[in-house]
Formats: sequence, structure tokens, C-alpha cells
Amino acid sequence: MSDQVQITDHKRSLIFFNILITCIATTMMSTALATALPPIVKDLNISVTTGQWLSSGYYLAMGIMIPITAFLITRFPTKKLYLTALGTFMAGLLLCLIANSFPVILFGRIMQACANGILTSMSQVVLLSIYPPENKGTIMGWYGLSLGAAPVLAPTIAGLLIDYFSWKAIFALPLIFILVSFVIALFIFDDVLDVSKKKFDITSFCMCVLTFGGVTLALGNIGTYSFMSMPVLMPLIIGIIATTFFANRQLHLKQPFLELRTLKTKNYTISVIGSMLLYLTCMASTVLLPIYVQSILGYSATVSGLVTLPGSLAMAVISPMAGKLYDKIGIKLIFIVAALVMLISNIEMFFITIHTPVIVAAIFNVLRQMAVGLLLMPFVTWGTGSLKKEFTAHGTALLTALRTTAGAIGMSAFVGIMTAVASNSTSLSDAEASLHGLNIAFLCLGITNIVLLAMAILGEKTVKNN
Repeated sequence: MSDQVQITDHKRSLIFFNILITCIATTMMSTALATALPPIVKDLNISVTTGQWLSSGYYLAMGIMIPITAFLITRFPTKKLYLTALGTFMAGLLLCLIANSFPVILFGRIMQACANGILTSMSQVVLLSIYPPENKGTIMGWYGLSLGAAPVLAPTIAGLLIDYFSWKAIFALPLIFILVSFVIALFIFDDVLDVSKKKFDITSFCMCVLTFGGVTLALGNIGTYSFMSMPVLMPLIIGIIATTFFANRQLHLKQPFLELRTLKTKNYTISVIGSMLLYLTCMASTVLLPIYVQSILGYSATVSGLVTLPGSLAMAVISPMAGKLYDKIGIKLIFIVAALVMLISNIEMFFITIHTPVIVAAIFNVLRQMAVGLLLMPFVTWGTGSLKKEFTAHGTALLTALRTTAGAIGMSAFVGIMTAVASNSTSLSDAEASLHGLNIAFLCLGITNIVLLAMAILGEKTVKNN
């Protein structure tokens, strides 16, 4: 934060409240379309594969945009950039609300994703900059509540809006929230981050698009195509090559587009890897659980929402507490407990059968969401807190970009695992085969949690609160 800017506690609270409203509205739109896909496909007369791009394209655009935010935050005044992103998000929502064709709706979704990419990284940097060190954990815990709970609640809220109104209502509700946030920001937001004149590196930008876009697109296609197919291999190869050139260029520039030297800080690197594994598990289970309740057990979407609701409420309770715990005891114990709880919740899903009461899955989901709420924002606070002040924007952008990419991978890859296992279980009935695929998918998620737990236990010398 600039030395010339003095923020009172009252204004600091208003900025936080404004960011919270924005975050709830924007993060809901990341998963709300999952419930709306069937009616959209029917009304627009398109295939499910085509319609799925409303979600895949969203994550692809967001994955590309987040790394660019590091440049934007340090180049443009805070208030103007924040208002521009809010305006872009509103325009994208309005476009989807009035559109009657798929290309226009897809363009509106891309506008929302680009704005969300800016707002997600920017909000974290602003909060970490305006609050003193002793309050950062607590405030990021409250922020993590909206970041984690809103995407989980979104499918349930979307289902109610669709049943009582239409799928277009999904875009109307957040539009009201963002409009309110925009008006509030006009009066209370300040330029709280330091900026400097930098030349936009078009070469790095293009490499960044190919890096995050190529990898995200390739892994996102795994759920639809085989790994050896061109829609997977071609963007993956392009993404890997672009990553190599992008990393090499950033390490040799005096003013890099994205500061990769942040990864030389051990605590930060552990937080990045941990955040990726955590978000991968979170987003994968968010998709798998409704499939289990609706497609395998045959319950309604309302029941599916009720099964996920206790987990969302558990996260709502634990997230603010996690911030306070971090301020008091640091990251070490939180890291171990959260990784262990998540491991148990996913491994237990491997043992459920077709006759297991659905409440059992709801209980395991509560444990899983508690673990996410316990660790999500403490990871960000601890990791970025290990960096030099001038690296905070770059570190936050990189962590958020990689975490978002991991979430997109989790959503597609583990559904792909479930589908592949089910299709090869020819000796079982359709429901049993699908359940077997779900069991294996959660077992694989458990394996990723073993890695997370190992990081927590073996990283004793580095996993400390600074």
C-alpha cells in the first residue's frame, strides 16, 4: 500500500464488505451453469458437448486472465481497475440475460471469466495490503468463506431459480449484486496499491495465453476425448512448449510479466502446490457428489442440493475460525489436520455401496468441506506472507492461476476417470458400474490427499508461520 494512503478502520471495513459482495456474486457464476446446462441445451437446440463450453470456456478464459492480473494491478490505479472489472462482469451478465444464441452467451461468459480473473487476484492483494499482519489470517478466513462456499451453494440456488423462473434468472441475481457492489465502490474504494509505468510485454502475454490456455484446454478435454486424441495432445504439447519459453523469458526480464522468482521461496512454493491439490479435490468432489446422488441413486436435484448443503454450512462456520487459528498457531497444525480429514473423507467414499444411505455421503462431504475451509485461505495468507512486499501481486496471481487450473483439471479428469472405469465394468449393472467408477475416482482423490498429508508432515522445517 502506498505510503500516502491512510485508511481508517471504518473505510477498511467498507472495502472488505464491498469485496465480499463482489466475491459471492462472481464465484457463484463459476459453478451455477452446471445445473442450468440441460435447459440451456434444450432451449438453444445444441448438443451437451457444445453447451459444456459455457463452463469449460469460462475456466479457460479465467485461467488465462489471472496471470495477467499481476501486470494490471501494478500498472493501473486500484479503483479504476476494480470498477472496470466490475463493469465488464456486469456487461457479460447482461449479455447472457438478453441473448438468444449460443455464441453470444458464450461471449458473455468469457467476459465474466476475464473480469472474475482480475477481481479474484486483485481482491486478495488488496485485503493483504490494507490489513495489519496480526489481522490478515482472520480477514482472509472470512474472505475464504465466500470464495469456498459460494461455488458449492450455486448449483442449489441455480436449481431453485430454474424451477421457479427460468435459466436466465441465474444471470439476473448476480447482476443485482454486482450493480450494488459497483455503486458502493464508486464512493468507498481507494487507490491502495502502488503502481508504476510498465511497458506491456506482448510476447509474454501471448506465451501466457498459450501456457495456461493450452494446458487447461487439454486437460479439460480429457473428460470428453481420450488422452491420445488430438483435442488433448495438441493443446497439451503447445502448452508445455509455451510454458518452457514463458518461464525462460520471465527469468531473464528486468520487469517480468509474471514474477516466477517467487517460487524460490520455499514456504510460498509449498502453499502453491498445496493449494492446487486442495482445490483439485474440492472442485472434483463438487462435480462427483451430484452425479452420485442424481444419476446413480436416482434422487432429485433438490435432494442433491440438500446433500451438499450441510458441507457448505460447515465451511461457512470453519472458514472464519480458520483465520483466527492461523493468527494464533500458524500453519503447521492446521495443514496436518486438514489434510488428514480430507484423506479420510475421500477414502471412505471408496467403500460406499449402492445400499449405503445417502446421509453417509453427506457426512463425508461435511468433513471434506471443513478441511477446505480450514486450509484454503490460510494457505494464501501464509504463502504470500513469505514473499517480499513487491512480489505480493505476482505471488497472489500465480497462486490463484495455478489453483484455478487445478480446479478445472479436477472437475474434468476425475469425471473422466469415473466414466472410463464405469464403461469397462461390463459385468455390472449400469448403476453398479457407475458407482464403481465413482469409488475409484474418490480413491484417486485420496491418493492426492496422501501427497498433501506428506507435505504437511515432512515439511516441518519450512511449514511455519512467519
